[in-house]
Amino acid sequence: MSSGEKKLIAVVGATGSQGGGVVQALKARGTFAVRAITRKPEGYRADAEEVVAADLTRPETLAGAFRGAYGAFLVTNFWEKSAVSERDQARAAVAAAKEAGVQHLIWSTLPDVHAITGGALHVPHFTDKAAVDADVAAAGFAYHTFVEAPFYFQNLIGALAPLPQPDGSKAWTLPLDPARRCLHVGDITELGRVVAGAFERPAEVGQGAHLAEAAGLVCFDDLLATLREQGHRLGYNRVPAEIFATFFPGADELAAMFQFFEQHTYFGPNAEEKIALGQQIAGAPFTSFADWARHSMPATSGPPVL
Repeated sequence: MSSGEKKLIAVVGATGSQGGGVVQALKARGTFAVRAITRKPEGYRADAEEVVAADLTRPETLAGAFRGAYGAFLVTNFWEKSAVSERDQARAAVAAAKEAGVQHLIWSTLPDVHAITGGALHVPHFTDKAAVDADVAAAGFAYHTFVEAPFYFQNLIGALAPLPQPDGSKAWTLPLDPARRCLHVGDITELGRVVAGAFERPAEVGQGAHLAEAAGLVCFDDLLATLREQGHRLGYNRVPAEIFATFFPGADELAAMFQFFEQHTYFGPNAEEKIALGQQIAGAPFTSFADWARHSMPATSGPPVL
């Protein structure tokens, strides 16, 4: 093994936001060697000790991805549509990791919206991940841990970026009460610190513990206040969920997601316990929204909107 005496961690999705953060955190700590798993190894530019090609939609590629690894971090991408369902992708990876002799599997999951709401709200990109939890627990790994990613700060400059308004400002148009403090937020790249800490402390969190990353619990008014103080011209338009659901394909699921947040918060029941454990295992505070925005979402021009 090229990684010497260190135990090896295989990281699925090493080129993505979550997997990339895991690679960075593991490398920064130096406790483990890292194998980056990606569909396109020829384009991988980070500094993992090993790079292996594998594709979750092609189970036959997974055996080599996990061979010789002590631990594995597993994440799936609901939004990347495939003929193979997210759950089937995850189950194939769990089976391959177990067959390869992986001792500690860490699965990136989310709350079970279907169970929490008694089926009232349909949010597959949460519930489909939660459905895999039982498969992970039943696989018989020596250690298994669940981590939960927050509402990404990065969403605010990505899929949920504010849109231009007639007055030259920008605004969010969402089916969410802007005064409802229900969003557990954080820099997604910092989930890696939770994962790396969990691999180092399996006796504490390796029997099915849930660890969540969150820099804070906020409402949209909090986010707007911070951004306006930093010079942004930003507004907010609240629309009914049934109207938002007609805006674009898939908007109905996002409308249900925001309803879930309002009713149960982003992380749902036991949020405080999961966050406290995640913070403890990460070992250091997470970046605040103000600090992240100042660096990653700088204002360009114009006075703040009051």
